[in-house]
Amino acid sequence: MQSKLSDIELIEQTLAGNQSAYADLVKRHQRFVFTLAMRFAKNREDAEEIAQDCFIKAYRSLASFQRQSKFSTWLYSIVYTTAMTFLRKKRIDTSSIDDEATYIQIENKPGTYDVNNIENKSRSYYLNQAIEQLLPDDAAIITLFYKGEQSLEEIAQALGIEANTVKVKLFRARQRLKEKLERNLKHEVKELI
Repeated sequence: MQSKLSDIELIEQTLAGNQSAYADLVKRHQRFVFTLAMRFAKNREDAEEIAQDCFIKAYRSLASFQRQSKFSTWLYSIVYTTAMTFLRKKRIDTSSIDDEATYIQIENKPGTYDVNNIENKSRSYYLNQAIEQLLPDDAAIITLFYKGEQSLEEIAQALGIEANTVKVKLFRARQRLKEKLERNLKHEVKELI
């Protein structure tokens, strides 16, 4: 059962020595962190390693968390820097898609097989497929804004850039996402005909 305490309360309890409070914090944010890690790493094993490293780094630097932003915004900046460092060490091409099926499987929980559920999964599939094809920065901004429900200001703070720059990057990322969706769906329609 997840704690009903706020992130700030859990952080304060963790700093006071309550280890189970940090476990609750991890449970609350693990899907968010793993999803972001998948956006960068493109495969489950690397994403798991990045996510684990992020939570270790977050724990070690929890005392430095500034409460002006959301904990998830601060956590995003850790995910971003950890993923970029990890990928540089591995020297992989971050724009390739290695394990798209794994990510889609994670995002689409099994459910009933009604028409609406299948249609929603299909939409999720194409959206996730298009997001996976974006550059890591574009995918991260789209993910933070729509799935992470972060404001432009929070994203700017996490990335260390101005809010207006985030607005421009988000606009451009949306355009590139739209192009990817149109190209992917056009290909799917051709296969049906």
